[in-house]
Amino acid sequence: MSILFLILSILPIIAGVAIKVLFIPASEGISVTGAHIFFTIDLPMGGLPITEAQVNSWLVVISLFFFCLFLTHGLKTKNISKRQVVAEWIVEKVEGLVRSNMGEFFMGFAPFICAILGLSAFSSLQSLFGLYAATSDINVIAGWSVMVFFLITYYKLKAGPLVYFKGFAEPVAFFAPINVVSEFATPFSMTFRHYGNVLSGSIISVLIATGLGGLSKIVFQWLPGKIGELELFRIGLPAVFSIYFDIFSGCLQAFIFAMLTMLYVSGGFPEEEYYKRKARKMAKQSN
Repeated sequence: MSILFLILSILPIIAGVAIKVLFIPASEGISVTGAHIFFTIDLPMGGLPITEAQVNSWLVVISLFFFCLFLTHGLKTKNISKRQVVAEWIVEKVEGLVRSNMGEFFMGFAPFICAILGLSAFSSLQSLFGLYAATSDINVIAGWSVMVFFLITYYKLKAGPLVYFKGFAEPVAFFAPINVVSEFATPFSMTFRHYGNVLSGSIISVLIATGLGGLSKIVFQWLPGKIGELELFRIGLPAVFSIYFDIFSGCLQAFIFAMLTMLYVSGGFPEEEYYKRKARKMAKQSN
């Protein structure tokens, strides 16, 4: 079963490459475009385009699902496998991250934060396989940011609507309009920060690879025959730059998005007022 789950976690990547080869036209030279639209579903509110970013995002979800099954299959208390060691290490690190940034009250957030880290990081790493990174589509990141915004608002309302709306007038009522704008600017800032950094890294990687190809033709054009047409500078060097722009930057943005989620949710939670309200409710029930 472990081997089966591992194969099933790899198959979505292979499927993504096959879909790109079969259904997406190849481009020549430098091409910086949005996600390819496969088809559009007609709805009463308008058309719903099914894009390359959506498909690749779902492929990452399926891949991570089977990879989690691979890591957690056959858990034991003694003589544990290396897979279980990796799974326990991931759980311990994520729980430690949540505990240090959000506190004990939010320990139930650990699976959610782990899901954000995995989904964001692996979506960005899709570019290593020649696929369109789902995080390069602003609509995907905007969906995550809106979901986080609802979570922030939900926990801010834990102490009641009065405390929530009163918070807009702090430190003084004069700042209320600014606080309202700041409140609704949160999902926009999270979206553009993540989207902009990932997309810019992909564009820079394409420009570097193309530039090295042109430089190769200039430097080696004096060589006879087909040898002079070889783009020798594109061998190895783009991979070195990809370590930063695709791997390091993609994983860093996933970590930043997760950190902002934890800080915004826990920072907006009025813990003291929440426990006071809870105590008042318990006092009323006891009376």
